[in-house]
Amino acid sequence: MKILHTADWHLGKRLDRFSRLEEQVLVLNEIVEIADREKIDLVLIAGDLFDNFNPGVEATELFYKTLKRLSLNGKRPVVAISGNHDSPSLIDAPDPLARECGIILIGHPKAKVQPFELEHFKISKTADGFIELEFKNLSFPVRILHTPYANEVRLKEYFGENKEEQLSHVLSESWRQIADEFCDKKGINLLMAHLYMNKKGAPLLDEPEGEKPIKIGNADLIWSDIIPHQIQYTALGHLHGFQNIGTAEKPVVYASSPLCYSFSEAGQTKYVSIIEAEPNKQVTLDKMALKNGKCVIRKTFDSVDKTIEWLQENPNSLVELTLKSETFLKAEERKLIYQTHSGIVHLIPKVKNEEFNENQLSEINLNQDILALFKDYFKSKNGGQEANDDIIGLFKEIENY
Repeated sequence: MKILHTADWHLGKRLDRFSRLEEQVLVLNEIVEIADREKIDLVLIAGDLFDNFNPGVEATELFYKTLKRLSLNGKRPVVAISGNHDSPSLIDAPDPLARECGIILIGHPKAKVQPFELEHFKISKTADGFIELEFKNLSFPVRILHTPYANEVRLKEYFGENKEEQLSHVLSESWRQIADEFCDKKGINLLMAHLYMNKKGAPLLDEPEGEKPIKIGNADLIWSDIIPHQIQYTALGHLHGFQNIGTAEKPVVYASSPLCYSFSEAGQTKYVSIIEAEPNKQVTLDKMALKNGKCVIRKTFDSVDKTIEWLQENPNSLVELTLKSETFLKAEERKLIYQTHSGIVHLIPKVKNEEFNENQLSEINLNQDILALFKDYFKSKNGGQEANDDIIGLFKEIENY
C-alpha cells in the first residue's frame, strides 16, 4: 500500500504582515493532486494543522475542505493529530461528522477513537493511543500508534502525576505495551507523533525560527531509540525541514512544512513523504518536492541600484533585505525600494564598516562643535551609519530655528 505523510500546515500563519493563505490554498491543492496521482491509500497529517488555538474562518474552511478532498469522500482514510499550535478540543470537535467522510481527527494523547465502518475501510481495533484499520481491498491491516502533542498539563492528565521520570521513558513504556499487544508481523505497523525527537549521538536539531519551542516539564528530548522494534515507519511533525533521523530500513521522518514559514527556512525545498509498505518488509521512502508557494529569501546588498535590479528580477518572493551603506538610507531611497517590490518583509540597514562598536559613544569628544557632536551621536545610535544629507540639512534647520 502507499501512504502519504505531511505535517505542519500552520493554516492561517502570517509572515510578519503578509498572509500566506493564498499560497496555502495552492500548496494544499498540490498535495491533494499528488495523493490522487500517486494512488495513495492512506494520508497521515502529523500535527500543527493550524497556526494558533483560534484559527480564522478562512483557515478552518480550507482545512476541512482539503481533508474532504484527500479522503475522496470516504474512500481513503485521513488521520490527523494535533500539534503544539493546535487546540486539541478544536481538533476533536468535528470527529463524529468527519468519520462519515473517512477522516480521523485525534486531539488528545492516549485518545481512544471510536470504531466505525465505511464502504471501503473500517477501524477494526482501538485502544488508548492506537487504531487498527482494515481495508476492503487489502488482505492485511494497518496499525497506527498515535501521540498528539502533550504539554505538561495534558501529560499529568494522561500519563499520571509522577513527572520525575523522563518523558522518553514514559512514552517508551506506553508504545512498547501497545506494540507488543497489537503489532505482529501480519500487518503494517506505523507510529505517528508530534514531538521533538532526536537521534542519540547526533547533533540536536534546531526548532524552526518563530516556532513555539516544545518544552515538556523537565524532559525536553525524546530519543528515537525508544520507538518499538515492530514499527516500520514513524511519521513526525514539528520541525519544518525534511529530516530522516532513523535509518533507510526504518525511517523516522519529519516530512517538512508545505511552505517556508520563516527566514531561517529560506531556500529550503519542501516535501511530502510517499511510503510504500507491506507487512514484515522494509518500507520504501520517497520524498516528493512541492512546487507551490513563494520563495522566502534573505539577501544582502551594498548599493540601492543593485537592490532595485535584483528586486525587479525576483517579483514572486518574500524578502528580508539587508542593505550595507556608509550613510543612513534617504527617505526617497527607502520609498523606491518598497515601490519596486510588494514582498519586502524586512529592510535592515547595516553599516559597511563592520568594526564599529556601539561602545564608542563613550569616546565621543563632547567639546567639539554641535554639528560634529550630532554626527557622532547619530552614528552611535544607528549601527555606525553616517547621517545622510537630508538628515544633516534637517538638523541645521532646527539648529538655526
